[in-house]
Amino acid sequence: METRLDRYQGARENKIRQLKDLIEESERIVFLGGDGVSTESGIPDFRSGDGIYNQESGLAYRAVDVISHSFFMEHPEDFYDFYRRKLLYPDAKPNKAHKALVRLEKRGKLSAIITQNIDKLHQDAGSKKTIELHGSVFRNHCMDCGKKFRLDYNLNTTGVPHCDRCGGIVRPDITLYEENLEHDKVDAAIKALKKCDLLIIGGTSLTVYPAATFSQFIKHDKVVIINKSSTYLDLSAKLTIHDSIGDVLDMAIPRRRTPEQIKKDEKLIAKNAAREKAAMEKAKLKEKG
Repeated sequence: METRLDRYQGARENKIRQLKDLIEESERIVFLGGDGVSTESGIPDFRSGDGIYNQESGLAYRAVDVISHSFFMEHPEDFYDFYRRKLLYPDAKPNKAHKALVRLEKRGKLSAIITQNIDKLHQDAGSKKTIELHGSVFRNHCMDCGKKFRLDYNLNTTGVPHCDRCGGIVRPDITLYEENLEHDKVDAAIKALKKCDLLIIGGTSLTVYPAATFSQFIKHDKVVIINKSSTYLDLSAKLTIHDSIGDVLDMAIPRRRTPEQIKKDEKLIAKNAAREKAAMEKAKLKEKG
């Protein structure tokens, strides 16, 4: 007798199979990810029931207010107290989602990862094509002289970290509320989206702008949503899977490939290399004249 669990497992397997098919027939995949990708590495998200915004901040201010530009400028001591306790996870490791995307990139199918996360886990896993929309806690700079600092510099100090060269405040290279995203990162993301033939959106409820509107830049309907909670794109997406991003990607992007897939991937990698070479030559010609 078929049970409700059997029906759920059957529907789940069917959706995983559909995702596999979409991946196999695509050559320029873009992955747009949010904090739900990192929760499976032990880093809390912001908006869920037990997320950072719903936790006690440990201060007389709301967490959402603390990570704003105006708060940082007016209350740097409180900002860094919260920042070190709530936003830094230097020991976090890449999970199944990060590793699956590396496999996809090595096959030549993934043209870009657009991440809203600031934890560098995609790069730690081995991804080479990551666009960090909101920056990274692993990069820091002096607000006065511009000297660069690693994360350790902030971790090994108390209170407000100051530059060892000029005494200016050292701040993380992350985008706070009330600050604009870096134009080159947004431009790179839009450029990748316009060229993609499959957009996979994972681990995000699509409530943070401008990333929430990025799907408008693609020229087709091949959008896949993988998220535990619903998003405003669920009904219009080609495929929606409400499940663990790590489990889904791990199953949809297998570790082993068939001989046919290997041959097909080798052709795609060569095609991508020729395309990149042509683009570089075009850019050089444009510079000259």
